[in-house]
Amino acid sequence: MSNNYEVVFITRPDAGDDVIKGIIQKVKETVEGLNGQVVKIEEWGKRRMAYPIRKHADGHYVFANISSSPAASKEVERILRLNEDVIRYQTVKKIETKPVIKKAKKKKNVPAGIKQGEAKESKEVNP
Repeated sequence: MSNNYEVVFITRPDAGDDVIKGIIQKVKETVEGLNGQVVKIEEWGKRRMAYPIRKHADGHYVFANISSSPAASKEVERILRLNEDVIRYQTVKKIETKPVIKKAKKKKNVPAGIKQGEAKESKEVNP
């Protein structure tokens, strides 16, 4: 069963581009190796964090949207957890909801013989 996941991870600010590209490549290989698909990867760049993590005030953010089995997402989390250059990560399962369609309420005070739509349009003004 394939689910959609969003993965965001933050690397150390002093990690080079080759290190970040290597982590991204490892994530891609892991997902595709377990019959998943990487839908999109965005590098958000170096940003200031809300609070210091492991004595770092900045971090390089990477966002990935993947479609895979739960086992593949767990393996991606394991890879990110074991990598010393990754200081924080989070995986969120996207739940697709069906739109709720509300039924139209019928008006009780519509005279017999007049349709509901006509009752709204035919408002009489008494001077």
